[in-house]
Amino acid sequence: MFSDWRNKDPYQLIATAAFIDLFILCVAWEWFISPLRPGGSWLILKAVPLLFAIPGLWRGNVYTMQWASMLVLLYITEGLVRILETGINFWMAALETTLGAIGFVCLLVYLKPIKARAKELAKERSAQEKTS
Repeated sequence: MFSDWRNKDPYQLIATAAFIDLFILCVAWEWFISPLRPGGSWLILKAVPLLFAIPGLWRGNVYTMQWASMLVLLYITEGLVRILETGINFWMAALETTLGAIGFVCLLVYLKPIKARAKELAKERSAQEKTS
């Protein structure tokens, strides 16, 4: 599975790594680094949606990348809200925001030429239908 990483686009790899790191960060943050309640909290479940995105990101599934780019905005927003906290939570929120932003930008850069090509194909199809 991981032997074909050399054949992947660097932006795809970075986005996948950012999502994996974001998952690890969310679990660690809410489980033992600085949970809302001692012993962990149910907020750890916020990491679950990332698990659904990671396999599709690794495979380069365009549909997964599209919805994952919207999903990661929730993590960026949470990081921006929690960055106002003090102590370790500030640093965890800053890291969450940074990882989310890296993942988001890499997904957009990866998807841009794919979307442009899809628009070109749609134009070509519509031109062919008009001439037929």
